Amino acid sequence: AGGGPLLPDSVLYEIFLYLDHVDVLSVGLVCQQWHAVARDEFLWKELFYRYYRISREVPRHPAAVSWYAEFQRLYDTIPCVEVQALKEHSDQVLHLSFSHSGCLFASCSKDCTVKIWSNELDISLQHSSNMRPYNWSYTQFSQFNSDDSLLLVSGVFVGPHNSSSGEIAVISMENFTLLSRVRNKPYDVFGCWLNETNLISGNLHRIGRITSCSVLWLNNAFQGIESENVNVVKRLFKIQNLNASTIRTVMVADCSRYDSPDLLLDYEEQLAASSTCPVFDLGSDSEEEEAKPKQTPEPAVQELPDEGGVTAEDGLQQLFDDIMEGRVRPAMTDTELETKVAELFVRSRTKPPELNLLPTDSNSKTKYLIFTTGCLTYSPHQIGIKRILPHQMTTAGPVLGEERRSDEFFDSLDHVIDIHGHIIGMGLSPDHRYLYVNSRAWPRDCVISDPMQPPPIAEEIDLHVFDLKTMKEVKRALRAHRAYTPNEECFFIFLDVSRDFVASGAEDRHGYIWDRHYNICLAKLQHDNVVNSVAFSPVEQELLLTASDDTTIKVWRSPRAVRVRQARKPRPRKLLFSWLMNQKS
Repeated sequence: AGGGPLLPDSVLYEIFLYLDHVDVLSVGLVCQQWHAVARDEFLWKELFYRYYRISREVPRHPAAVSWYAEFQRLYDTIPCVEVQALKEHSDQVLHLSFSHSGCLFASCSKDCTVKIWSNELDISLQHSSNMRPYNWSYTQFSQFNSDDSLLLVSGVFVGPHNSSSGEIAVISMENFTLLSRVRNKPYDVFGCWLNETNLISGNLHRIGRITSCSVLWLNNAFQGIESENVNVVKRLFKIQNLNASTIRTVMVADCSRYDSPDLLLDYEEQLAASSTCPVFDLGSDSEEEEAKPKQTPEPAVQELPDEGGVTAEDGLQQLFDDIMEGRVRPAMTDTELETKVAELFVRSRTKPPELNLLPTDSNSKTKYLIFTTGCLTYSPHQIGIKRILPHQMTTAGPVLGEERRSDEFFDSLDHVIDIHGHIIGMGLSPDHRYLYVNSRAWPRDCVISDPMQPPPIAEEIDLHVFDLKTMKEVKRALRAHRAYTPNEECFFIFLDVSRDFVASGAEDRHGYIWDRHYNICLAKLQHDNVVNSVAFSPVEQELLLTASDDTTIKVWRSPRAVRVRQARKPRPRKLLFSWLMNQKS
């Protein structure tokens, strides 16, 4: 400082590497050379990689104009400053969802209300709907339709402890009136919008002790006022469930923007065209296994191989004959027998999957129905993907869908992703190109012999990322957040994705934010209890909401947004009277 000698570049370099970045940004107060080095790309690049501990193989963000600007972005635009705490809920807050305009958001809670909030400079409560008069136990999920005129609210019915029934309600945003209610089973199907006026719900039919059939229905939101001559419901898909599994957590992905995503996550050349095989396993986690060449995945576990041209009926008959004559060794348990019979039956009663699942037209109107499912145990450990065809996007036509042949009793899945763990959250990027999945891994090489006793699950949560254009996993799983409940008590941890960031709740009393491009954790957001849900504003990713079991919703803004808000606040003017009194004294 002052008239002292200039610091050599090597000394500046060391200062940049080891000073906290807040000090680095203010180093101009003590260093004569600041103006000369503030835009030195080499120094900022070194500082960036060292400070955030990023591999040198990771390139700079494609939208960044300089390393200095990129360093400033990660420091200044992360919504990590708490600016407001909303305490109007009286019980655990389970879910948050923004309207597409960003002007409103909804919250669901164990207090059985859904609250609508106005997102202005200071957030305020606009409306609260109590769902207890409809025999609901609590509200658990909400979603605005594409033009923000309707709100889908999903809830759980009052009933015995093991009850799985729920309901979906549709609320008008014009006057907050309840327009329709739709049964939803199991309740953790949640439900979702397919388009502006049609929503998807689920139903479950038991076939055996551990075998069932999930039916997904398309419902018109205006059931109470539509003509009796017009269908208000239509069956979409009917899918067999094995080993106590069920379809849950449905969502719809729109493929129209796959060729122009907000952020392309691949650093290198796009992976080779995806394999025709519909299942792949994510169980491997070691660097040694990563170094091995990728092997062709095994066939989908739902698809039984042909056994020398033997029909399903012949296979069933052969199985029964073998059992009666004692040729089955060791003896099958009731559970194993039921699963074997169900697998043989479904072989000749399932409609084949759609061919060419991956969209080839950049203007494609293709939509995917995405949901959690399984094949080995009741805990959701697979992601099922089913293409929704144009004629299926309306309730017009036969209530039970198009006419089926006797050998098309069930629908097959078009694609299955095996997570090798308990799935506890899913979310789409804003462009619907990437699917983010929270999961708690099973032990490697575990064997499931009883579908009612799934493997123990890890406390560490893995946040996987899948490219829905190639149907492949990209990047390494994100980590930092943790969960502690066992399988039978495990619950959903909602996540959300913005253009540049992904955020998630956790059971460790924190919300977390990662950068999507660099795959690094940027912030921990503290609560006093489990964080169940997070939500970015769709028009301002520097605004994030977190919801917790501590009954509060916290509002977080970036340091830059906080400075802008403070600058907008008018400074109080000193009254003339006060000035005169001060003059007299």
